[in-house]
Amino acid sequence: MHNDVNGLFDNLWQQYLQVTPSAKKIHQLLSQDQAVLNDHIAIRTFDLAAVNLDVLAAHFIAVGYEEKGQYNFEAKKLNAKHFEHSDPRQPKVFISELKVAECSESLQQIVTELVAQVDESVTSAAGFVYGGAPWQVSQAQYQVLLQESEYAAWTAAWGYRANHFTVHVNTLTTFDTLEQVNDTLKQAGYALNMAGGEIKGSEEVLLKQSSTMADKAIVSFSDGDLEIPSCFYEFAQRYNLANGQEYTGFVAASADKIFESTNAA
Repeated sequence: MHNDVNGLFDNLWQQYLQVTPSAKKIHQLLSQDQAVLNDHIAIRTFDLAAVNLDVLAAHFIAVGYEEKGQYNFEAKKLNAKHFEHSDPRQPKVFISELKVAECSESLQQIVTELVAQVDESVTSAAGFVYGGAPWQVSQAQYQVLLQESEYAAWTAAWGYRANHFTVHVNTLTTFDTLEQVNDTLKQAGYALNMAGGEIKGSEEVLLKQSSTMADKAIVSFSDGDLEIPSCFYEFAQRYNLANGQEYTGFVAASADKIFESTNAA
């Protein structure tokens, strides 16, 4: 495992850019050559013991992260937790897992076969959380998963990586609101995730979020290449609690719609 939090996130960012070229352009568009603070990343997995949420979380706990919140997405059959670093400038980490046993027998069979290919030496290696898919998966398996769960299909195809990075809008020097950020993105031709509205959340729940729709990139399946949705960029504006401290949690109803940024258009 990593012992340097910056090295871990540098690797996650570089891997993310490989399949999300729009993120680099958006980063430049919004930064105006100023630093952009990353609010959080998100990682997806399955709840099977070899690769479950806790297995992934261990990589972040090793560099100073602590669990801060738990979430449940009943319709999507997901559990999630978020983690924060002792240094508040470090990004938060949101890890979710599919509750495989609640899915169909065909999905359970495919996911179990994939995870059976993963050795413990792989999951404990420093690069596991940005190592991509540690299994072989076919296009046929991907399509079966996609019929039932976009989340399962995406995770099978892309494996372990930052599903998205997130611009912390509060720290931008040239934008005051998420609405201004969205307008700039739309004017530049980027498609936003409209599920649940362009902006998810509100000042009342202390968090507003929006996101692009995922780029598309080639996955090399065991039986050939296919272009599918890859990763996306999110934008978060946070508000202060009554004590004056910035809210650092997540809003499940909003996150539920952010997941849909990787849906095929």
